[in-house]
Amino acid sequence: MSKEFIYTEIAEGIASQIRNGVLKPGDKLPSVRMMCQEHQVSMNTAKRVFLELESQSLIQSKPQSGYFVSRLMSVKLPLPEVSRPSLMANNDEPDELISRVYENMGKKGITFFSIGIPSGDLLPQAKLKKEIIQATRELKDGGTEYEELQGNLKLRRMIAVRSLQWGGNLNENDLVTTNGGMNALSFCLMALGKPGDTIAIESPCYPGILQLANGLGLNVLELPTHPTTGIEIEALRKVIPQINLCLLIPNFNSPLGSCMPDDHKKEIVKLLSEHHIPLIEDDVYGDLYFGSSRPKCCKSFDEDGNVLYCSSISKTLAPGYRVGWIAPGKYKKKIMKLKLLHSTSSISIVNEAVANFLKSGRYEKHLQQMRRALQNNYQNYVQTIADYFPDGTKISRPQGGLSLWIEFDKKIRTTELYDLAIKQNISIAPGRMFTLQDQFENCMRLCIGLPWTEETRLCLQQVGNLAKKL
Repeated sequence: MSKEFIYTEIAEGIASQIRNGVLKPGDKLPSVRMMCQEHQVSMNTAKRVFLELESQSLIQSKPQSGYFVSRLMSVKLPLPEVSRPSLMANNDEPDELISRVYENMGKKGITFFSIGIPSGDLLPQAKLKKEIIQATRELKDGGTEYEELQGNLKLRRMIAVRSLQWGGNLNENDLVTTNGGMNALSFCLMALGKPGDTIAIESPCYPGILQLANGLGLNVLELPTHPTTGIEIEALRKVIPQINLCLLIPNFNSPLGSCMPDDHKKEIVKLLSEHHIPLIEDDVYGDLYFGSSRPKCCKSFDEDGNVLYCSSISKTLAPGYRVGWIAPGKYKKKIMKLKLLHSTSSISIVNEAVANFLKSGRYEKHLQQMRRALQNNYQNYVQTIADYFPDGTKISRPQGGLSLWIEFDKKIRTTELYDLAIKQNISIAPGRMFTLQDQFENCMRLCIGLPWTEETRLCLQQVGNLAKKL
């Protein structure tokens, strides 16, 4: 019997017992060692079983205690509705609201459920400092010279190696480094779009993308999006004659946390390629999966270079380092020209330090710890929301990433909830930030990238109590 079949069979057996109530919320599961003995499998196979069950939020680990059936099994919160935006381009940007939420960024004493980045407590700050020092010593002239236009060769090689995890099969010549993920998206939109062109995106969508597209004079067409599987393909198919570009976050989209199934990714890549519509793929959350394997990307199915793959370390390692990249496919010359015009070079020392961190294997170890922390956070958030938020609250079911999408009763306006919460030094992200249309007023995004502490729990409980007052 293959190892793959053994691990799947064991995981499905335990999952069935949990769903059928044989194993109840809070029950302790056998240890990894006991599972090895009981099923005659290796330690790696046993660990993979637990990872798979964790990815489905069926179990959770407790440090020094082992694995337990998740209490989420007793939580029955419904999914948010599929979004139904108007299928007409709209550019009504919520500038004032976005400014209000982000003006407090960096201030001390505020609990930021609103900012979609991991807390510094989840990042290997001391190790990164050592890499910066080492890079200064290793680089010619201490890193004061420009890099080559395409970017640090070592970094591009390490990114290419990591692309094998999701079927990218890239090499260093396929990649161009940028100053962060938004810089990568900006280059793509400037290279391929012109004022008056129409771009299709998910709805709700990350505010930075909305602002960027608006700032470049593009007409934004928001499409219906499922909270679990992402953009609806039939909706995209119907608007093909209207659009010039498409920008998607297929893996753990912010704010929904949705992850597009592989067959959907493949179909969308084929559809857009047939109509010569470039697809810009933002994959900054792809490494933050809760399951046993990383999801594929749209770029995995790109046969003619029509997908411009963008990513960065801003959501996984160091937001402030501003290290990003593009695999621009057949649009490489356009991207290189824009980089020469707008930035010439990335930051030599930082790129070298990140390249060394990836090469050492420390990045993967860090990701394993971070994924575990984020999944535990997700489970704790859901339990607290179930206990303290108003009846009828709906919540997304992300299997990775940093975002939870909350949908309240229509009577609750989250802009008002923000005003109440910020007075208590708690910042949330109202749903109206994630659209250019009059929708999502009763929704909000919560970032799960904070360390789970008693203070975090109390702040989340306070948000629920304030929502009940509305």
